Amino acid sequence: MDIFDLFKKIEKNDAQGPVTALVVGLGNVGAPYENTRHNAGFIALDTVAKAYGASVDKYKYHARIGECKIGEHRVLLMKPETLMNNSGIAVGEAANFYKIDPARIIVLVDDISFEPGSLRIRRKGSAGGHNGLKSIIEHLGSEDFPRIRLGVGQKPRPDYDLADWVLGKFPKADLEKVAKTAECVPDAVRLILDGKLDEASTRFSKTSSSAN
Repeated sequence: MDIFDLFKKIEKNDAQGPVTALVVGLGNVGAPYENTRHNAGFIALDTVAKAYGASVDKYKYHARIGECKIGEHRVLLMKPETLMNNSGIAVGEAANFYKIDPARIIVLVDDISFEPGSLRIRRKGSAGGHNGLKSIIEHLGSEDFPRIRLGVGQKPRPDYDLADWVLGKFPKADLEKVAKTAECVPDAVRLILDGKLDEASTRFSKTSSSAN
């Protein structure tokens, strides 16, 4: 790393002032859960951290956290360590501490409604059967937080156990699609924080069929 790269990294991490937003990647911690469908949110959060020069390696609020500057916003990045179904514990604690409004909390989450390679952005909404979102809604007392949903694929048949499906590891090709799609998440997050969610949705929302 030369001196110019060092200055650039310092500039990215120059997160002065109070934390005004929270970006949360949902998933489960531990080697058995790496590269599973339920960890698509972790994959996306890693792209945000890398893009803005942050390290998500401190432990607080029942989560791994890091801070960075995204545009003019000082942001707390978070990976809850409560396991998926209790994600709201971590999010609620951080939101209460920093007095962050739900509209300033962006959640990166897996979605079985879409194929790998898909991405959808929503301003708010119900949990839609996702236990991580359900927990966050319960602890925030609100559904009014934006979420970036990454497609992980539907169950192969109706009687397939949902837990087994989302906790199953991605086939290599699907993991590559999800990782590629996640590369646009840092820019989408920045637009949302700037109050341009509709623009982010127009630019980055996309669908992908299993044939792609």
